[in-house]
Amino acid sequence: MDGTRIPALVVGTGHGLRVLVPALRAAGFRVVALVGADAARTQERAQSSGVARAFTDLDDAIGATGAAAVAIASPPHTHAALVHAALSRGCHVLCEKPFAKDALEAYGMLTAATRAGVVHLVGNQFRMMPDRIVIARAIADGLIGDPGLISITQYTGLVASPDAKRPSWWFDEEAGGGWLGASGSHMIDMIRTWLGDFSSLSAALPILSDRTGVAEDSYLLRFSMVNGAEGVLMQTGGAWGNFAAMSRVAGNRGTLSLENDGVWLSNREGTRKLAMPPELSLPLVPPSDDPGKPYLHIELPPAIRLCEAWYRAISGETPSPTVPVATFADGVACMQVIDAIRKSAAAGGALMRVSGAN
Repeated sequence: MDGTRIPALVVGTGHGLRVLVPALRAAGFRVVALVGADAARTQERAQSSGVARAFTDLDDAIGATGAAAVAIASPPHTHAALVHAALSRGCHVLCEKPFAKDALEAYGMLTAATRAGVVHLVGNQFRMMPDRIVIARAIADGLIGDPGLISITQYTGLVASPDAKRPSWWFDEEAGGGWLGASGSHMIDMIRTWLGDFSSLSAALPILSDRTGVAEDSYLLRFSMVNGAEGVLMQTGGAWGNFAAMSRVAGNRGTLSLENDGVWLSNREGTRKLAMPPELSLPLVPPSDDPGKPYLHIELPPAIRLCEAWYRAISGETPSPTVPVATFADGVACMQVIDAIRKSAAAGGALMRVSGAN
């Protein structure tokens, strides 16, 4: 049976090995190889995960294994070269976020993928989270009328300690990182899924934790959407204390609130919790005892759904109606927002128009 499954290889021995390898397997792919920067480490990690082969060169890996699909989870500054290498071999590509170093690089990747005629996705797996889909549907169905105001605030302590062991690119803007790239790319994608494209913004990129000479660990912006909605987005990874968050989208007929126990709708009739349709449920993954995988139960379930969608698309099956997955076009749009944020922050918070906004 394995011989009939789509052969895929994974680039990246961190997130790629921890999340994408099990997600691809659960979705029906046959993971044939792991590609990493260090030969000995990649071989060791491949063996420990039951991946048959290990390589340090993507083109060699594709040629030797006949892989039809490539999932890329290396540091973001390496994405473009790897994507182009995979596309030159006619492979379908799933590229992790942040998608590229900047929008220009991202556009080149989209152009090449379109020309190659392959299925191209971006690793915004949190689009598959049921509560986010419920909010997207509620807005689309007009439950709050015309969206006018969105506010998202999150405090996390993932990098509050200078001793926190996180991927090095998270702290390196030249590598495509910073908290804006590491986490903000997910939040930007979420807002676009709910409200469409960004129009303009003003932003700042502070460092809150006890570090110097590194990329930002926080970001905040005030923005306008093409549809006229206004919003504020603030998130930090450098704050000591428990996780705290508030997300609301208000319209002229109601307000949607994202809470720990679900999505709530408030209007003139009162406040009620919106139902979670059964088809949106995610696979159950218990918390891992492995200290290197503390968030696997959060990361893996939506990643499985993303990889399932990729498998269906490659196989020519009808896409699931639950939520549109992020393609390279979405990756370009997200990078246009990130570019505008960085330009605004560098100019002291000056108002910037988002490239590509209509």
